[in-house]
Amino acid sequence: MSSSLLKIVRLVYFVLIMQKVQTGQVIEFYSNSCLVKTKVGKFSCIAIKNIVVGDFVELQIIQDSKKPLGKILKIKKRFSCLSIKNLNKEKFFAANITHIGILVSPKPKTSSEFIDKWIVKARLSNIEPFIINNKIDMKSDKEYLKKINIYEDINIKVINCSAKYGDNINELIDFIKNKCVLFIGNSGAGKSSLTSKIIGKNLKINNLSNDYGVHTTSISSLYELPNSIKIIDSPGMRDIELIEYPKEKIIFGFDEILECSKYCKFNDCNHINNEGCNVTKSLSDGVINKSRYNNFIKFKNL
Repeated sequence: MSSSLLKIVRLVYFVLIMQKVQTGQVIEFYSNSCLVKTKVGKFSCIAIKNIVVGDFVELQIIQDSKKPLGKILKIKKRFSCLSIKNLNKEKFFAANITHIGILVSPKPKTSSEFIDKWIVKARLSNIEPFIINNKIDMKSDKEYLKKINIYEDINIKVINCSAKYGDNINELIDFIKNKCVLFIGNSGAGKSSLTSKIIGKNLKINNLSNDYGVHTTSISSLYELPNSIKIIDSPGMRDIELIEYPKEKIIFGFDEILECSKYCKFNDCNHINNEGCNVTKSLSDGVINKSRYNNFIKFKNL
């Protein structure tokens, strides 16, 4: 094909896509712009209010003096969204996540409060939580192993691995097939190392976008891997509070307590000292774990 004919074909192609509204997903988010992937290519777009990585959007392709750009027309309905409310302001971080992988480690030791907060956050965000027990190459004490067993006993998936040495990484990769996952962990738990190991890219190097956007540091990114795996890396999501949720919603992060509460004598049972409380009875009988119960009461009364 001659160069002149090729130019004509390209021109016709861009005219056609510019006339049609495209659907795409935000795969990189910057402070004032984002990168959207569509079936016809990737396009830099000016960010609109509340848009985040993972969002599916409708956009129009426009041509500037240098290259085609995208103009976002609409954010499509999300099936899940992670956000944090602070002083009546809600900050959005990522959307359309199916699973949250909560990284725990023996050193620095992850608290049960951190784990339970994120289980509550995930459940109330329409996201399935699971636990990644990282650093299995390190020696763990009985207390730590007992903590991990608590979650296995309540049917939360636990995957044991070592990001440093690659142990059981294939098991984790197999589990997240056909899923969109965000990893969460305290500082030092190995989140960046684990994500880097899976996607084959060093996330500790903070690069600027040279091909798209306006050269501002990337806040969050979505990585697409074989087997329909999507991993969202969103710095800033770490420890959280649960003050934005109504007290009566907290129990939905504690499946075993919710199930026991169905047999309390009174519908408005406080699950502390009310007559006929099946939750406190189940706690005494060992059906409900004490640390889980203590965190439930603490979160409910924040």
